[in-house]
Amino acid sequence: MPEGAEGRVAVEAGGCDNPAPMATVTARATRAVDASPDRVLAFLRDYREARPRILTDNYSHYRVESGGQGQGTVIGYHFAAGRRERDYRLGVEESPGGLSERDQLSSYVSRWTVAPDGDGSQVTLEATWDGAGGIGGVFERTFAPRVLGGIFGEMLEKLAAAVSA
Repeated sequence: MPEGAEGRVAVEAGGCDNPAPMATVTARATRAVDASPDRVLAFLRDYREARPRILTDNYSHYRVESGGQGQGTVIGYHFAAGRRERDYRLGVEESPGGLSERDQLSSYVSRWTVAPDGDGSQVTLEATWDGAGGIGGVFERTFAPRVLGGIFGEMLEKLAAAVSA
């Protein structure tokens, strides 16, 4: 891990990749973590015991519907931020160095990427979804990435504390 990097979270307000209606909206946060990629991924794969420990107050009614350990797990939760709230039901897919969680009710996909970084790891949590069109979409592409990126930053802080202990 680069000297002095621990404890810092980089939050990016990705905005949209294309200004057309239904543009892809992206939110992400990245943090250096003082634990090996294997340790971080083992923690993230544990949807029953470990994962609930890093959720913020924005998440409620979290549940494991099937599986519970990585690939093939299905989780559900209610998410609220500001005046926006909705239910999610996500299927987990594993790939080398990461996990993807695809919502079965929308275009939302979150991706956890864990890469070696010196003696530790660089962890990125990124979400993408098809944004709304019209004026509502403009506000969504402007504000949602910042809000969600901040929430992701909190989750990465909790992750760092949990795997470094």
